[in-house]
Order: sequence, then structure tokens, then C-alpha cells
Amino acid sequence: MGDFSENLRALRHEFHANPELGFQEEWTKSRIAKHLHDLGIEVHEGVGIVGILRAGKGNRAIGLRADFDALPITEINDFPHRSRNEGIMHACGHDGHTTMLLGAAELLVKDPDFDGTVVLLFQPNEEHGLGAKAMIDEGVLERFPIQEVYGAHNLPGEPVGHVSTRAGVITFSENLFEIEIKGQGGHASMPHVGRETITPASELVLALQTIVSRRLPPSSGAVVSVTEFITDGQRNVLPGCTVLKGDARAASPEDRRLIEDSMRQIAAGIALSHNVDVNVEFRTEFVEAVNNVDAANHVIAAAEALQLDTDGNRPSMTFSEDFANFAAAVPGCFLLIGNGTEGSHGRPLHSADYDFNDELLPIGANLWAELVRQRLPKRG
Repeated sequence: MGDFSENLRALRHEFHANPELGFQEEWTKSRIAKHLHDLGIEVHEGVGIVGILRAGKGNRAIGLRADFDALPITEINDFPHRSRNEGIMHACGHDGHTTMLLGAAELLVKDPDFDGTVVLLFQPNEEHGLGAKAMIDEGVLERFPIQEVYGAHNLPGEPVGHVSTRAGVITFSENLFEIEIKGQGGHASMPHVGRETITPASELVLALQTIVSRRLPPSSGAVVSVTEFITDGQRNVLPGCTVLKGDARAASPEDRRLIEDSMRQIAAGIALSHNVDVNVEFRTEFVEAVNNVDAANHVIAAAEALQLDTDGNRPSMTFSEDFANFAAAVPGCFLLIGNGTEGSHGRPLHSADYDFNDELLPIGANLWAELVRQRLPKRG
């Protein structure tokens, strides 16, 4: 296992040093395909990379998914495997997710102690919520039918290898909004002459918070955040146009719709009171990821078989995950696995000094392999 762990470590460092943004991951895709080919695994290239691994005569199939895109972040780590591509970094651990799945493939090739088909789904562009849908639209689930699908994400701040998940909603939806307020700009000394937009926009920033505090139950976990406040004003010029941009998270389609409807209602009311025009755009980038009850139990059973610490009823995560599109099409489970608490391993995801924990690589690889053996058991 020592050589296995070291090989995974070297492979992960190779991915980390060569990050690529969503739908631009040509080197990454070719490296994944080469590794699968070297293992003797059937490879299909398209939007993503699909590896097919068969054993026995069973007709059941499960899917294991890993993402491999990076983020537009300049890395500040100084270790030898830091990013060689300026302004691009594996700041979310997708290099590790991909390596763990490749490690699982190696374990299953060396010991094909299962009966059925494993579909290895290597997905691009998770960060923008586009990769899973692109693979599904391309027909990956029709070409390679599966009865179950599983995905994982590392979680800084939790002990290495701690496995947690839940039945039901595991990650929230992400909804981006943009509100444009138009009036009449003018001289800063004579605000009564025009219809400046900075005051109604400021009121709107505060009023939007009442959606969560007054229109949704405290248990909803919903979040509404204004992240940009843009005007065409100057030092002594009142703005005639202000744009608010932001992000809303919700645990259900019903909460999503309530947030959008409330946002439009509040914006229209404030616009009316200030005699300005308003336009609200609201679009869902990521839907909620919903875990199947049985699939979540299967993940915990596999982790317990490896004597890993587990939590089968963790709170839902307010971040969003493109795995949701696979889980909406096929019963599945998304799980979190601890990345550690010290140094760069405990840094928040998407931070410039984060790094995936190499100790987690063999743990994750063995977890996937154990899950395959449990879900596709050999007959007799």
C-alpha cells in the first residue's frame, strides 16, 4: 500500500500543478484517459471521460463520479507542486477527487472482486454547474445505464477520512440575481431635481434580508447575499443607474420560488416609492442535491466496513454541487470526507492557500472500491 499511496500522491501533485478551468481541461482529460488506458480500462471520451470496468456476468451497474476542473485563483502556496498556470488553481480539491477515483479503478483492476459494471464518470466544469448537465445531455446515462450514482467532496476542518452524508437534501441550490434600478441622475447638491438610484438600492439591500428573516422559517437555512453594488455615480454626481448582484441559496424548489417572488415584490415596492424603474433577473445555476435514502445508507455501510468514522445524519451544506444533476436522474448519494484540520488542509475551500490532503487519497480510493464490492457482490 506504501507504493500505492506514493503513486497516488505523485499523480495528484501532477494534476495540482497543471490546473485548467471548466471546459478547457484538455491536458487533464488526456492525462485521465492515459491513466485509465494504462490500467487496461475501456475509455470513452466526450465532454468528460468515462471509464468502464466489468467483472463477472452481473447486469447491474453503478456510477462513481469525480470532478476535475480548477478555479481562477492565484495560488500562494510555495510547495513544489504549486500551480504552474498563473491565475489558475485547484483550490477545491478536484485534483484529489479525480486521483481517488483513479486509485479506486486501480484497486478494482487488481482485485475485481465484484459482479457487474462500474462506470467511472470524470466530469469537467463542476464549478459553474455545467459539466454534469453537459455529460447527461450528451447521452452518457443512455450509453452507460446505471442504477445508482455516487460522488464525494473533501471537507476541510473535519478529521481526515471522516465520512458524513444524509438522506434527503445534502447541498443547497445556488441562484444568481441581478437587479437594475433606473432613474435620473443629477448634481449631488440638488437630489430633489432628479430620481437618483443609490438610495432605493441601499434600501433594497437591507429589505432583501427580510426574505430570510421574516418570510421563511428559521429552519430553512436559506441565504440571500448581495455581493456587488454598482453605480454610474461620481464624486459629485448622483447615479441614474444602480445594479445589485448577488447569490441566494435554498434547500428546496419551494424556497427557491418564494425567494424569487419575494425579491420581485420587494424590489417593485421600493421602486414605486422612489419613482424609479426596476428589473429583476433571477436564475438557478445549481439545483439542490438530494440523496436517496438507500444510497446514503450504502455509503455509511461501506465506510463502517473500513472502520472509518461516520455520520449518517449530517446537516445539509449550504454550498452547491453539480452532482445534483446526476442525483436527479439516478438514485444516488453525495458524501463529504474530512480533509484535515491543520495547515493548508484545513484552509477553507476556494482559498489561495488550500491544498488537498494526500493522506486522504488511499482512504477515498478504498472507500470507492469497498462500495463497489458491497453494491455489486459476487454471486455464491
